[in-house]
Amino acid sequence: MRVGILGNAGYERLAEVLATIASHAAELGLSLSAEAALGHLWPQRVPLLHEDEPPDILLTLGGDGTLLRGARAMGHLGVPIFGINLGKVGFLTSVGRNDLERALISVAERSYRVERRKTLAGVVFGASGESQQLPVALNDVVIHKGGVARLARLRVMLGDQEVGVYSADGLIISTPTGSTAYSLSAGGPIVVPGVDAFVITAICAHTLGVRPLVIGSHEEILVEPVQPGADNLMISVDGQQAVRLEPNGRARIRRGAYDIQLAGLEGSRFRRMREILRWGDITERDFLP
Repeated sequence: MRVGILGNAGYERLAEVLATIASHAAELGLSLSAEAALGHLWPQRVPLLHEDEPPDILLTLGGDGTLLRGARAMGHLGVPIFGINLGKVGFLTSVGRNDLERALISVAERSYRVERRKTLAGVVFGASGESQQLPVALNDVVIHKGGVARLARLRVMLGDQEVGVYSADGLIISTPTGSTAYSLSAGGPIVVPGVDAFVITAICAHTLGVRPLVIGSHEEILVEPVQPGADNLMISVDGQQAVRLEPNGRARIRRGAYDIQLAGLEGSRFRRMREILRWGDITERDFLP
């Protein structure tokens, strides 16, 4: 079983986690490879992780941001991404540090579950017609101001039908996976990953009548800046990569050509939702004395 390792070197005690993985790898029959940035943290030399020789599964060590980076690195190759959470909050990561050994055993036995998650693919067109392909997004594509927080005006089309002009601080287009991220903070709904839909959520809309819009994942979304409010716009992908949207440009966003495979231990996603969002009856919560 070939296991790739990708991690956030900024996390404390990451070297201890890597040592634990290395100590169990031989006995479990796991062949390890890792990104170059982690080379100095291993107790012994580990081969470099290469796209040309993809692993059978990729372990990401960190938070959701690290998992999203791993999805961009290996997701297009069909490699399952197994997230180990080393932080405090992680919606996409499957297990925490305390379950690392159990996760390694499930990898060796191939007893982990795999869920296919929809992605978003976008193209940004300039005023002269030139185009730039956006990286594939697992969570969301966000259109926002690049400098001082000011009003943005964005015309949204679904195919050849105009939805309307949004006057807001920005616009979030999210997958079901990303519905529990930025979109949720902006008032969007939680969408179960298997639902065949995307969500369009305004950020701090300037009219109270604007509400999140759930659309079919087959829809093609066109977004055009509208003056005034079309200057200094950016498009961010999964909160990690961004490009400029020109005042006379436009963006086209549609379902990605491939899904991301998220791996994890068997368990209820709703239990995790209750734990992270403090969802449910008040008697389940802990209070200070």
